[in-house]
Amino acid sequence: MYEWRTGRSCIYKNQVHLVFVTKYRRDVFSLEMGEVLRTVFTETCAQMDCELMEYSFEDDHVYLMVQVHPKLAVSNLVGKLKGKSSYVLRRQFWEQVKTKLWGKAFWSPSYCVVSCGGGSPEVVAAYIKNQRKPPSEKAVKQSKAIAGKGK
Repeated sequence: MYEWRTGRSCIYKNQVHLVFVTKYRRDVFSLEMGEVLRTVFTETCAQMDCELMEYSFEDDHVYLMVQVHPKLAVSNLVGKLKGKSSYVLRRQFWEQVKTKLWGKAFWSPSYCVVSCGGGSPEVVAAYIKNQRKPPSEKAVKQSKAIAGKGK
């Protein structure tokens, strides 16, 4: 469904599901704020060499699926997304927000991140276990012996 990405020295399909909750889980978001958040998240992801693939929100939290470049720590991405969105929402919607939130924090300091690229853990584990093994010394000697006899 989602395409592989290429970097300078890698090919990746590194998708994460993120959930951010407002401070004190207060119901803050309106439809207009949700659309502003989409724009902020899209722009911030692009600036960090990532891509916002899916986005949704409820009145007190947001869901994102982001294609993350392997060079980037997810915690750095989360910090940028939460920091910039908090700044923009407070600047544009302060009158709506000030009665629901107080202090400097807009988002809860915690977040949820779940890897969602590739197969299930069981499929990946089976793939790793079933890779070709290097031949044993005995097999190499036998192969050389057979090859030498065939000449």
